[in-house]
Amino acid sequence: MEHLLGAFFLFSAFTLAGTSVVTARFVTHHIGTFTITVVSMFFAILCLAPLCGRKLPQAIGTMDKKQWLMLLLQALFGVFLFRMFLLEGLLHTSAAEAGILTGATPAITAILAWGALKEPANKKTFAGILCTVGGILLVQGILAKGSDFASEHFWGNMLVLCAAASESLFNIFSRMNSLKTDHAEKEPLDPTVQTLLVSVMALGLCLVPAMYEQPLASLMKIGVVQWSALAWYGAIVTALSFICWFAGIKRCSAYTAAAFSGMMPFTALILSVWVLGEHAGWEQWSGGVLIMLAMILIGLRDGKRDEQSERNLSIILSDDVHYDRR
Repeated sequence: MEHLLGAFFLFSAFTLAGTSVVTARFVTHHIGTFTITVVSMFFAILCLAPLCGRKLPQAIGTMDKKQWLMLLLQALFGVFLFRMFLLEGLLHTSAAEAGILTGATPAITAILAWGALKEPANKKTFAGILCTVGGILLVQGILAKGSDFASEHFWGNMLVLCAAASESLFNIFSRMNSLKTDHAEKEPLDPTVQTLLVSVMALGLCLVPAMYEQPLASLMKIGVVQWSALAWYGAIVTALSFICWFAGIKRCSAYTAAAFSGMMPFTALILSVWVLGEHAGWEQWSGGVLIMLAMILIGLRDGKRDEQSERNLSIILSDDVHYDRR
């Protein structure tokens, strides 16, 4: 039952996160990258603070230095760097392609889990990684003969891939934090409290760079559509999506999360064509199919392998505990 509940939360998290690419498209050419993040974090905090109530001071009182560090890393990679790369990339590429390329996250997560966390990888995992590479090459136009692909467009897509890599590191840190809490037999942070703390940290990281973008002048010029997009970015894409993510990752493995992350590029691609009226050619659709196939392959892991992954990470965490005691 817990696994099904976790799957529901992950499905909701990635579906909502998929709207971020289209939402950002409404504001990227009107406001600076860091200003967008600061304002959206402000809306997120406004929504989250009343929900936390007394749970916030209670949680803060029980947190140690490593938990604070882990939250800071989540804010750095999951919000600050992810949005910086994504929003800058959207200035040079289409929302449809950016949405598809965020589907590289599971493959990058799998590589990190295999290389850094020593999680076992099977043939399906490697096949999924190869499918991801093929899908990216198609989206980039490299496999299309005679493709006229501007260098600016290429670097825009590269920035989106950097955003996917940042999201992958966020996934790894989130899972490590969850397992470390379980290993230490501590009460896990409430997802609402965790999301609020990450949002506050992300706002702090973006505040100084945003000051160089003349935020007040640019915000005074935008209209209802842009303000609505910022509110959605904060309340739904950040607050609600992150709450669902933290609730789901506590109950499921990183590979299960990787499988459900297919909803993010799928949602982004459909909304880009439907809402923004962007054109997606055969390269984009074929690349999208390959990347989504990769997510399914990476997510298809049996219970024994997931248990082995948990044991390997538990050994790493145990070694950390023993080292700290020395």
